[in-house]
Amino acid sequence: MPVGTRWFREGGGIPPISLDPPSGRYLSFAEREEIAVLKAQKRGVREIARQLDWNPSTISRELRRNAATRGGSLGYRASVAQWHADRQARRPKAAKLAANETLQQYAQHRLAGTVTAPDGSEVPGPQVHWIGRRHGLRKDRRWASSWSPEQISRRLPVDFPHDESMRISHEAIYQALYIQGRGALRRELTACLRTGRALRVPRARAQQRRDGMVTPEVKISERPAEVEDRAVPGHWEGDLIIGVNGSAIGTLVERTTRFTMLLHLPRMASHGQQPRVHNGPALAGHGAEAVRDAITSTITALPEQLRQSLTWDRGKEMAQHSQLRLDTGLQVYFADPHSPWQRGTNENTNDLLRQYFPT
Repeated sequence: MPVGTRWFREGGGIPPISLDPPSGRYLSFAEREEIAVLKAQKRGVREIARQLDWNPSTISRELRRNAATRGGSLGYRASVAQWHADRQARRPKAAKLAANETLQQYAQHRLAGTVTAPDGSEVPGPQVHWIGRRHGLRKDRRWASSWSPEQISRRLPVDFPHDESMRISHEAIYQALYIQGRGALRRELTACLRTGRALRVPRARAQQRRDGMVTPEVKISERPAEVEDRAVPGHWEGDLIIGVNGSAIGTLVERTTRFTMLLHLPRMASHGQQPRVHNGPALAGHGAEAVRDAITSTITALPEQLRQSLTWDRGKEMAQHSQLRLDTGLQVYFADPHSPWQRGTNENTNDLLRQYFPT
């Protein structure tokens, strides 16, 4: 395996080294040079902060913490200050899960989610081995009633209300799972996650794709601002859950109330009995016409004021969104490519539903 590929996998799918300049949260080397010049000119802390547009406490802490101490004086030099800052920010530090065995066991037990019989004995299931790739269909994954990292993170204050050491973010749990060398959780536990994903997918990895059906007026950037604050009900998010043998279930989730409706998408009668025809009918039952009809029959059962907008991903099953708008009055908008967080309510709901359907 090439070295770069090995590093990428050991980093859990995220590049281990970032070449981006420091964010506005931290002082840059150029700003430290400015501080050194102004300090040499006998400028005060507040004047330096005013010129650099930083809080005076930040400048005071910088001059005290990252000063050069050689020679017995507290002089300030940009190169020495930058060295101190880089040393203090150096990773990896000891992961919280690795340092707290009780917290580690709590998270690991709930991630594994062992399935037990009524008598308490463990129910055997598929033997899933760590292969460094995405695990297959859910029916071939480890049998588990697992908790998600976010569920674990939010449950800790309930189970340990007076123990502040029993606190951890869901992101720290994901890092302990995916990044080799954190030394806290077994990587094979990724087989128990709802996605079964062995590597993380960075948000920035968005590729260009041809979407002739997505015109400028139906992009998510054109969606009314009132949809974002969730104050007005009637704005929906939707997607398909693809299952075994090409089966699918459609989901519609209302953004304000989280009310969810499922779309029945049965296979056509000739599915599996004749070969697929290029550009022919979608025998699996989730083609553009079938999805349009399912949404229409489901959503029109609601009052008109609860049919304001629908946000979907860029799947071809929504190729007939124009006809859907005429039939239902729904304004249809499409999220950006590879941007599931723009439909986060629907994505989280689908993750929960996937635990109960054979996908």
